[in-house]
Amino acid sequence: MSATAQSPVLAIKGAEKRFGAVHALKGVSLEAYRGEVLALLGDNGAGKSTLVKCISGVHALDAGEILLDGEQVALSSPAAARRAGIETVYQDLALFDNLTPAQNFYCGREIAFPSWLPAGLRFLSSRQMDREAAAVLDRLKVKLPKLDAPVALMSGGQRQAVAVARASVFARKLVILDEPTAALGLRESRKVLDLVAQLRAEGNAVILITHNMEHVIELADRAVVLRQGHKVGELKPARENQQQLVALIVGAEG
Repeated sequence: MSATAQSPVLAIKGAEKRFGAVHALKGVSLEAYRGEVLALLGDNGAGKSTLVKCISGVHALDAGEILLDGEQVALSSPAAARRAGIETVYQDLALFDNLTPAQNFYCGREIAFPSWLPAGLRFLSSRQMDREAAAVLDRLKVKLPKLDAPVALMSGGQRQAVAVARASVFARKLVILDEPTAALGLRESRKVLDLVAQLRAEGNAVILITHNMEHVIELADRAVVLRQGHKVGELKPARENQQQLVALIVGAEG
């Protein structure tokens, strides 16, 4: 089924956000669908990060609506966004260097037993968390040297893959990736791009923020361009319209 034949998993309608005199979002509307990668493009200061932080519960909109599967939601905190099924991977990864991949996966969401005991009296099920994390990494074709090693000992690409895989475990609605290949070499970027494609193939809705137009053309099903807080265009990225996309980003489309 094509994205246009579905209902959007995420719909932003008329998003407005101010920080004092700075009008960061000016009536922005967009939709994201399951099984697609939506690229969110724009120069620094365009409003991309502000919009993502509103979707992920860091900031509250001053006006406008956020709908998940057609239902209006109030995402008052990052925890509320995660409970709603939205997971965000930022450039700084937010991994705990001293923990293993499995421990990072379930930090704050640990699997414990028996379920009939109060939460503070349950026992952590480390083996189950290890098994489930290993199964996810295997399904997503993420290769790590050792699953019981702290992530501090892993390469940048491996760490990024762990962060993206962790997001996929809990993202029932949407995965947001903020510059996932920043500061990675070609080979490690390739692994992360393959992982993003795998997330889409599994039916996830993915919002991808990137400055790399090659990655946009390769991966994105649609691209939304923001400039100075406005949505200024939406295209299906292709080699033929790459210059048009760039012109929208820099404001030279006229």
